[in-house]
Amino acid sequence: MSYTKRQLVEAAMAEIGLASYAFDLLPEQRELALRRLDSMMAEWNTRGLRLGYPVPDDPSGSDIDDDSNLPDAAWEAVITNLALRMAPSYGKQVNIETKVTARHALNTILARASMPAEMKLPAMPAGAGNKSFDDPFLPEPTDDLVAGPDTTLDFN
Repeated sequence: MSYTKRQLVEAAMAEIGLASYAFDLLPEQRELALRRLDSMMAEWNTRGLRLGYPVPDDPSGSDIDDDSNLPDAAWEAVITNLALRMAPSYGKQVNIETKVTARHALNTILARASMPAEMKLPAMPAGAGNKSFDDPFLPEPTDDLVAGPDTTLDFN
């Protein structure tokens, strides 16, 4: 099970020095933090970093007690980056260690999420001894299965 959105918000608040034992969040502050979390995750989605977070269609469509669906490798990145985004709203300076942790954690999940594009050749070069004089490439493979969603598939 993943963190709930409430747990992410509270952990980010604790990161900037507004821990729950010393500072009680008002419902408006939780709502603001939730919207900051939703906007940060929407930005990450547009950057190609899709972590499974349920980004709402509109700002009022998010519930703070919903599960975040984040993998455990992304928790630290989300918490520390949310703390960086929320700290100026409370007039807080973020510790340098929090900044370093936020950058390192985000780079880690970016590296895990990035996959190099597959290299596709127009045709596969033929190996030694399998070359014809006219065409040194193997023919492109053909797909023998020809059926769409509105057609039937016949088995022989």
